[in-house]
Amino acid sequence: MMRRFRQMKKILILMASFASGILSAADLKVGDAAPDFALQGSDGKTYKLSEFRGKQAVVIAWYPKAFTGG
Repeated sequence: MMRRFRQMKKILILMASFASGILSAADLKVGDAAPDFALQGSDGKTYKLSEFRGKQAVVIAWYPKAFTGG
C-alpha cells in the first residue's frame, strides 16, 4: 500500500508541474519557443527542456492509465 501511495504522490506532483506549465502557456503564440520546464522521468532523474535545446528532438508521452490496474 505504501508503494502505491508513493506512486500516486509522484503522479500528483508531475500533474501539478505539468498543469502549472499549461496555465502559463496561455501567453504563447504559434511559432513561439516552448518555455523551459522540468519533469521527472521513469528513471527517477529530473530532465529540463533547456538541457535538450539544439541537441535532439524531445517527445513527451503521457499515459492516462499509468500505474493503474486497468
